[in-house]
Amino acid sequence: MSAVPRWALLSAAGAPLFLIGGWTLAQAAQPDGFDPVRQTISALAAADADQRWIMTVGLAGLGICHLATALGLVVAAPAGRGLLALGGLATLVLVAFPQHPGGGSTTHVVAAGVAFVALAVWPALAVPHRAAPSLGRVRRDPPDGSAPRVRWTALAVTAALLGLLGWFAVEFFTDGAWIGLTERLVAAAEAAVPLAAVLAALASGRRPG
Repeated sequence: MSAVPRWALLSAAGAPLFLIGGWTLAQAAQPDGFDPVRQTISALAAADADQRWIMTVGLAGLGICHLATALGLVVAAPAGRGLLALGGLATLVLVAFPQHPGGGSTTHVVAAGVAFVALAVWPALAVPHRAAPSLGRVRRDPPDGSAPRVRWTALAVTAALLGLLGWFAVEFFTDGAWIGLTERLVAAAEAAVPLAAVLAALASGRRPG
């Protein structure tokens, strides 16, 4: 049986639901002319946005879900769990400091940057490199060679997330036409990775041996 509590599955599944559900409902509440390809997620929770509470709740739920998943994903290395929690905390900070009408907030932008980077890097640091105690036993790399595959998979996931984040950064700093689209791509991917990690941990716990 996996050491990961099943409530972690609920928090991990809640992250993309809060994020994508939030922006879907918030976009529908905006006046005609809102462009999700060009405009950011933060614009939906900005101080001057219509029905800004929808995206505010979505982002707050996202941050809380990441914090809860970091707490429950006990099979991950502390460094990875810490970065996942940092991403959740930074998300809550940007909620507390929304985007200003007609422009950005320095605290909001910094918090968003910390959240994006932390949530992109955490998978690479989440795979334990040494044996560690788990439920009174010693957890070691399995003899079937799956541990190296898990590490390479985690590195590949982080590389993909950093690639998406880099694309968004280029759009953001050059005032590109796809700022909103690229932000939604990287945000959705980062919200889905903890769910994949929890599902993998639960599946591993059900395997014999």
